[in-house]
Amino acid sequence: MKAIAYLGPPGTFSHEAAVTWARRVDCSRQAGAATFLACLSLPEVLAAVQKRQAGAGILPVENSIEGAVNLTLDLILEEEGLKVIGEVVLPICHCLLSQAKEMTAIREVWSHPQALAQCRHYLATNLPGAKVKAVASTAEAAREASRRPELAAIASAFAARLYQLPILATGIQDYPDNKTRFWVLGREAPPLPGPYKTSLVVAALANRPGSLYAILKDFAEAGINLTRIESRPTKKELGEYLFFIDCEGEASAPPLKEVLAGLKARTGLLKILGSYSRDRGETTCY
Repeated sequence: MKAIAYLGPPGTFSHEAAVTWARRVDCSRQAGAATFLACLSLPEVLAAVQKRQAGAGILPVENSIEGAVNLTLDLILEEEGLKVIGEVVLPICHCLLSQAKEMTAIREVWSHPQALAQCRHYLATNLPGAKVKAVASTAEAAREASRRPELAAIASAFAARLYQLPILATGIQDYPDNKTRFWVLGREAPPLPGPYKTSLVVAALANRPGSLYAILKDFAEAGINLTRIESRPTKKELGEYLFFIDCEGEASAPPLKEVLAGLKARTGLLKILGSYSRDRGETTCY
């Protein structure tokens, strides 16, 4: 099996999501143990799959605290050759990693800006005198902490094992139910069991009162649950929006099949991003 591409460096939450996906599809039974390809950016992750350097790519799409990852939405909207073939919902469990023998020996705390913001109360209470520095990723912080004993990193237990760092504290995030959802991009969805979800993007024919309702009512009348709606500007005209929708069901099976067929004539855009097995919330912090 070809590699799974992710936003690097090794040890990021995207890397952990890639490992989770590999375990779920049981790569070892398909073509040997899974390999992973660290990329420098989200467009590079997508390009690796497009060029067939990787069989699948992992892209973060939303976080329960920060909201949507707009770059991922824009990238998948422009993509024609790939589709969403799966999802991974990863609990974000921040840990304090350091070689320091005690907390008082920590002089600096490094991490990604979002991780630092999500652990603000812990840092203010437990490390008020430490210098806080934002870096490109939690993995970069962990890698540096493995070299400097006076430095601590906020990263995952997954990163701690990778860089052989002691965990001084776990679950230090301010919001205990923090989760990030990742899309898996590829060409063919693996044969995983349901229930299933479908992701799509739609745009109304015209910007007028009730245009969004005219789209959504068909789902309601068919008894189809919408699990997410996200708006993005069309980048053409102020006030014009696209709507990214996740709903239960498969695009090729009723009743969703009939709803989508009916919407084609009444929308300015209808693009099915993919139907895939829903993450059932089995993943826990490593």
